[in-house]
Amino acid sequence: MPQQTLRSLPSIDQLLHRETLQTLIAEKGRDAVRDRLRDVIGELRQEIINANGNNLADAAKLDEEIEVRLHSSFTRRRQAQTQRVINATGVVLHTNLGRAPLSQKALAAIHEVAADYCNLEYDLATGRRGKRGTGLEASLRELLGSEAAAVVNNCAAAVLITLNTLAEGGEVIVSRGELIEIGGSFRIPDVIAKSGARIREVGTTNRTRIGDYEKAINENTRVILRAHPSNYRIVGFTEKPSLEELAELARRHNLPLFEDLGSGCLIDLNPLGIHDEPTAGYSLKAGCSVVSFSGDKLLGGPQAGIILGEADLIRRIKSNPLMRALRVDKLTYAALEATIESYASGRAVEEIPVAAALHATKEEITRRAKSFIRRAKTAGLQVKLIDGHSVIGGGSAPETQLPTKLISLWSERMTAAEIEERLRLNNPPVIARIVDDHLTLDLRTVSRKAEKELSAALSRLAAA
Repeated sequence: MPQQTLRSLPSIDQLLHRETLQTLIAEKGRDAVRDRLRDVIGELRQEIINANGNNLADAAKLDEEIEVRLHSSFTRRRQAQTQRVINATGVVLHTNLGRAPLSQKALAAIHEVAADYCNLEYDLATGRRGKRGTGLEASLRELLGSEAAAVVNNCAAAVLITLNTLAEGGEVIVSRGELIEIGGSFRIPDVIAKSGARIREVGTTNRTRIGDYEKAINENTRVILRAHPSNYRIVGFTEKPSLEELAELARRHNLPLFEDLGSGCLIDLNPLGIHDEPTAGYSLKAGCSVVSFSGDKLLGGPQAGIILGEADLIRRIKSNPLMRALRVDKLTYAALEATIESYASGRAVEEIPVAAALHATKEEITRRAKSFIRRAKTAGLQVKLIDGHSVIGGGSAPETQLPTKLISLWSERMTAAEIEERLRLNNPPVIARIVDDHLTLDLRTVSRKAEKELSAALSRLAAA
């Protein structure tokens, strides 16, 4: 039986001449379809041998199976490619979904410099070679009151190059309560070690005093590091010195105080109930020699690591050979410049999607949700509004929950998991949450433009 079934397998050449595959060949290219067919035939051949050909005994069944698997193979490849999705989870900075969506101003800036040549390393005033990032760095200095600025490709890189520059061969003092790990197994102790410095832990997990830092200072000390615990909180019997106290200690011993802020908050979020997210401006005014933060978290821009601080220290960092390996491209500079312009003009909340999402009130989201339900064609689905919470995500303000109104969906014919899967495989994919066996949609993270696509996805789901 296996040999008979194996002989029924068509050749690659026969398959490539089939009328039913010509559209796929025109779309994907003959070579790509040929290579994928080889994989499919190979898989089937092995399955036939293992199963004695019992499940695929006739040629018609084989032909159908080959085409199904061929199309499925291309579908899986398309799903694996980077593509736009609708984030209906209510997680504002969803790391798995690319964190911060860019503003229209940032997108326009990217298009402007990507579609043609640009003055990335050309000084228009002198007509000579210039340095990349000078315009962005000037904007950061003016906005945040920093003496100097540098930009690398992410915040981990910012921490690495700063410590490598300022502390290689020496010791970095850090509280045991700040030996953090963030997503992707990025650990502060590992980064310090990779920078060429040695870590000197002080205090305990929950209590570290200024005296602990002072006792640890010796002839090998190069940097005092404060790492902001973005993705967790220690509560209860706790103590740590203020930033001002650490800055005064660092000044007395002629040491740089380096704070890794992580999330990159530029505006005060306390009025929104989002606490313990210090702004970069505050850290600089408090006396930090150097601060670093992400571009694609609370700042709301592209992925980048921003370093601000004293001019001499930033000059040394920018002279580090690692800077060449960690530098950003013209698209990142363009997007960051446009994002910083929104802050400088006072229009960040109106123009930057992350800022707008954080400032959206429960009442505003409720009005949007009610209007959305009235417009959506959801016959066959049960729909109601329920109270819920959005979260910031991206390792920022882990204790903060933003009150919201959720659209809850369920069906007598499909489980919540089945509804979730159908929406996830929609085009564009809709990513949602399941709460109490109901699928929920949070419009806090759905743009006005995406509402129409979300409504169409629900209509298709209801019709199914």
